[in-house]
Amino acid sequence: MRLLTRIAVTALRTATATLCTVTALGLTACAPVFAQQQDTAPFARLSGPEVVDKALAATRAATSVRIAVTTRSPDGAPVRAYIATGLRGRCTVTLSMGAAGTMELVRTGGTVYTQSDEAMLREAGTGRPRADVDTEARKLTGRWVKARTADRYTAQTLSYCDREEFLDRLARSSGTARKGEVTGDGPTSSLSLTGKAGDGTWSAAVATEGGPHLLRLRFGTGTPLSVRFSGFGTPFTAARPAL
Repeated sequence: MRLLTRIAVTALRTATATLCTVTALGLTACAPVFAQQQDTAPFARLSGPEVVDKALAATRAATSVRIAVTTRSPDGAPVRAYIATGLRGRCTVTLSMGAAGTMELVRTGGTVYTQSDEAMLREAGTGRPRADVDTEARKLTGRWVKARTADRYTAQTLSYCDREEFLDRLARSSGTARKGEVTGDGPTSSLSLTGKAGDGTWSAAVATEGGPHLLRLRFGTGTPLSVRFSGFGTPFTAARPAL
C-alpha cells in the first residue's frame, strides 16, 4: 500500500512539473506547489542583518547619491531637505523648515555658500536688534554668500551633506533586521526589511537589481524620519555660485 502511495505522489509531482513547463502559455497554478522547494527571492541565502550590511556598504560606496528627507524640527515644524552629495565633500542642499523659511547650500572645494529667503534670514536673526535684521534681510534675501557655519540653521543644513548621519543610525540597529517581501518589478523592485530601534521600529527597502543600494529608510521612534535614496552614481553640479 505504501509503495502504491509513493508511486502516486511521484506521478503527481511529475505531472505538476510538466504543467510548470508550460507556464509561459498561461498556466500559473503550479507556483504554490513548489513554494517550499524554490526560494527565488533576492538575498535568499542572507539573513536580515547581512542584507542591511550589504545595503549600507553599497550606499556608502556610491560616488554620488540623491537624498530626500522628511522630518520635524524640535518645535514640531515640518522639515524637508533635498540633497545631492558625493564622496569628496561636494554637496548641494535645499532645506525648507515650515514658517522658518528656505535655505539653499552648496559645498565645494571645502567652502560653504548659502542663499536664504527673507523668512529664513529673519528667523536666523531672532534675538538681534530689529533694525539690524531688517537691513540684513533687504541686502541678503536671495543672494549667495559665504556661509557662517556658526549659524544654527546653516549648521543644520550642512549636516545633511553627510549621508553617514542616516546610515550610521541604521547600522546601530541592523542586528534586529528581519526580511519581508519583494515588491515592484524590474529596476523598481525592492526587498523590505523591518527592525527595532530603541523603543520604536524602523523599516527599509533595498534594491534587488543593480547594486543592493538602500532605497528607503524610516524611523518611527523619537522624531519621525523618512529618507529616500536615488540617483546612485549620477553626476551633479556643485559649483561656486556667483556672489
